[in-house]
Amino acid sequence: MNRDELALNYAASNAFGASLGIGTRQALVMVDFARAYFERESPLFANTPEVLAQAAALLDWARKRGWLVCHTRVRYDARGLDGGVFFRKIPALRVFCEGNPLGEFASGLAPAEGEPVVTKQYASAFFGTSLASTLRAQGIDCTVIAGMSTSGCVRATALDAIQHGFIPVVVSDACGDRHEQPHQANLFDLQAKYADVMPLARLQELVGA
Repeated sequence: MNRDELALNYAASNAFGASLGIGTRQALVMVDFARAYFERESPLFANTPEVLAQAAALLDWARKRGWLVCHTRVRYDARGLDGGVFFRKIPALRVFCEGNPLGEFASGLAPAEGEPVVTKQYASAFFGTSLASTLRAQGIDCTVIAGMSTSGCVRATALDAIQHGFIPVVVSDACGDRHEQPHQANLFDLQAKYADVMPLARLQELVGA
């Protein structure tokens, strides 16, 4: 079954992909926009400059709307002990050990003063962090998610968002991966089961930008 046939199979059943809407109060969650994904010397380099530009446009738009904007970053101690088995599974995560400049925020995507920064050691922005509590305290019911990478931390964050009771909206053109196939496959699966997936232009239409 090819991709088009698979999409028709899902659509015909009416069993997947229902729209969740955008809730009543949205927050933007910027997942792991680190230099590691945008600089060639990095083992995590994704070669997606268009994502960097689109993420910057999304960030600027959300700020102008007065949304709560939360950023995530990955940080490990020098030996990666706080990364557990996950750190052992992916040796490239060493770029996020304390002091490595590749772990810093990518150009144009650094947090503004007052924007919460969640430091994490695992894929999901919710796992072992205060993110859910921060969102609930602000009355948020919809998380707009952008980040790197689609098949990893974006997917894990969207999955945990829906499991915590937040509507996940994944901004497809403000997410990237190291290969187009896992990027597209995960966007497809997220749309079918865990999130509403749409480009920034469609999100702006729904919000009424």
